[in-house]
Amino acid sequence: MPTTHRVICPLCEAMCGLRVEVRDAPTYTIGRITGDPDDVWSRGHLCPKGTALGHLHEDPSRLRRPVVRRGDRHHEVSWDDAWAEVERVLRPVLDTDGAAALTVYVGNPVAHNLALARYIGALIGMGQAVGMGAYYSPATVDQWPLNLVSAKLYGGMWNSPVPDLDHTDLLLVLGANPAASQGSMLSAPDVMGRLAAIRERGGSVVVVDPRRTPTAAKATEWVPVRPGTDALLLFAVLRTLAHDGLLREHAHLAGLVAGLAEVIALAEPFTPEAVAGPTGVPAATVRRLAHDLAAASAPALYSRIGTCTQEFGSLTTWLVHVIGVALGAVDRSGGMLFPEPSSWSPMFMKPPDQTGPGWETGRFRSRVRGAPEVFGQYPVSCLAEEITTPGEGRLRALITVAGNPAVSSPGARALAEALPGLDAMVSVDNWLNETSRQAHVVLPGLSPLEQPHTDDLYWMYAVRSCVKWTDPAVPPPTDRPEEWQVLLRLAGALLGTPVADVDVASMDDLYTHGLVQALCAAAGGNPLAGRDPDQAVAALRGHGPERLADLGIRVGAWGDQLGAREGLTLDDVRRHPDGIELGGLEAGRLAAALETPSGTIELLHDELVSDVPRLLERLGRPDPGLVLTSRRHLRSNNSWLNHVPALTRGPDRCTLLMHPEDAVRAGVSDGDVVCVGTREGELSVPVAVSDEMMPGVVSLPHGWAEQRNSNLLNPGDVVDVPSGTIAVNGVPCRVEPAGVTLAT
Repeated sequence: MPTTHRVICPLCEAMCGLRVEVRDAPTYTIGRITGDPDDVWSRGHLCPKGTALGHLHEDPSRLRRPVVRRGDRHHEVSWDDAWAEVERVLRPVLDTDGAAALTVYVGNPVAHNLALARYIGALIGMGQAVGMGAYYSPATVDQWPLNLVSAKLYGGMWNSPVPDLDHTDLLLVLGANPAASQGSMLSAPDVMGRLAAIRERGGSVVVVDPRRTPTAAKATEWVPVRPGTDALLLFAVLRTLAHDGLLREHAHLAGLVAGLAEVIALAEPFTPEAVAGPTGVPAATVRRLAHDLAAASAPALYSRIGTCTQEFGSLTTWLVHVIGVALGAVDRSGGMLFPEPSSWSPMFMKPPDQTGPGWETGRFRSRVRGAPEVFGQYPVSCLAEEITTPGEGRLRALITVAGNPAVSSPGARALAEALPGLDAMVSVDNWLNETSRQAHVVLPGLSPLEQPHTDDLYWMYAVRSCVKWTDPAVPPPTDRPEEWQVLLRLAGALLGTPVADVDVASMDDLYTHGLVQALCAAAGGNPLAGRDPDQAVAALRGHGPERLADLGIRVGAWGDQLGAREGLTLDDVRRHPDGIELGGLEAGRLAAALETPSGTIELLHDELVSDVPRLLERLGRPDPGLVLTSRRHLRSNNSWLNHVPALTRGPDRCTLLMHPEDAVRAGVSDGDVVCVGTREGELSVPVAVSDEMMPGVVSLPHGWAEQRNSNLLNPGDVVDVPSGTIAVNGVPCRVEPAGVTLAT
């Protein structure tokens, strides 16, 4: 008979509670997966990805043992042999060139994995302690503008208000499609149900996007906009608010905002008429949007990946928050509120290299391109050239953790060609993919159903405060290390210990003590400030990720502060398998949430203001013609679920969406195979002709495998200047019938 287990879905930021049927030993096969109606957070909500956890667990291609590469083939080996191979390839690089010749690539599944999320800091931090420079991640193809704006305006790179979906009467959505993402940097089960509820109670949802996405199709209004021009539109909205006398004094923000008048002055050249041509949004629509926002009693703005991954991603994200402040929507019920996270995360700590009162960027530059760092990272497109360009400082070794940058990175072809040139490559990954196939050693972890899980970071963006923990649904194998132990062993190797000789338990103690010591030494507002680190560590339960989860819960807003008061511990949370409800979004948290040097929302920053002339130049730029933008689907998760048969059944989703007018001009019809090209490259793909695209814009999924990957078309050198994020939306392109050679 199957046993039913409660599980937190680890596949996206919705954090839904599931019920998973598992047939008992010896098979432990997975039966039905359904939403958990008793889960205090998600109340039974479920999307197709959650139902695929069983397929991920039972996938015969999932690695259960480490493999090493011999020639162009990988062979299963024992863990002892795997550690020996890591030592064989990695030690000569470290002994010859030191850790400066090594870097780490962190894939986005790390954020959804308890073990990896809690211990990736050990690998990176200990690497940097012995000389490793920048590391790489999809953040520079995803979210860095939001993190930059959050750090500058609110004082923390993960500190940002979210729309109060349950009380707003006008939600303006830019470049986000929660019908596919389930909410990104906005944690809420059933976001689409919440958007429908806004309309049902008489409110409006307006979606600004080049495509009539499934989200836009269910909105009150769809406003098509040319990719990469959202900042022009928002500056025109801000100017209209000011010129038409629509701004009011907001008592709740008195004394808590700096720089608003100066930003409004920057909007002067961006009239609705001036931006109408480049954006494709009529001047009358711009004015109406501004007036509707001002007339709403509880307006809120929300932007996401479509606005981050463009040429002016930081300015766009900045202006979303500037307008929110100008409308008085920030820290107001129904507007944009600061969540109270239920758990503290090491991600919330200011890194030790950020020593000034604010957050600094551009402190060092990449060797080849001279790209400035942002939060310790270079644009991921720099990785290939840092491997292939000879000279002092060349990267010779790479550790990838749950990532596939050979598919997910712009300029993917160059990186795929560069990886074989590494002297040492180690991948922590459960699958052989386009990246890990180049690794000398692949070290697999457990399946999601073999691991405990709890979230910390995403409660920072949640529409309600809850805390949940789930134990493994399937007993983990006893003959293999867990991923946190793998990371600590690699970290110990970087410190000079032979891989096989690393004392993982001691490394765990060292890392945990370091985190607690940093908390105890941090400034006021921290529950452990001034405490004795040894006593604090001694108060924690267990070891590994469970000990760090206990730390996070206990120093969180509802925790017992390691025995200093009555409050939650991990043991308490475990006694509530459906989670603990802690409260909804509340206004009045702004002063407590701000971490800026001045204690105000600091709107004015040189990095942002200095980019406005570049945006002003965009007003006079010639029309680029056809441009390419990316998209994703509810049944995929960037590059990491597209191999799951249960999620890829049905019509081909990897198609080029194209407006009928553009199809006629290109001489192609629905279903034709077309050749789409940019200056980066070209590929062949079926075309789907649809008026869901605005004219002049085509769309191709990002992160798709092999030769239908849009990152083969995305140049890696076009970036949003302040954040270093690579522009994958608004790339000039050409589309012609297949068989025609394109000029690139």
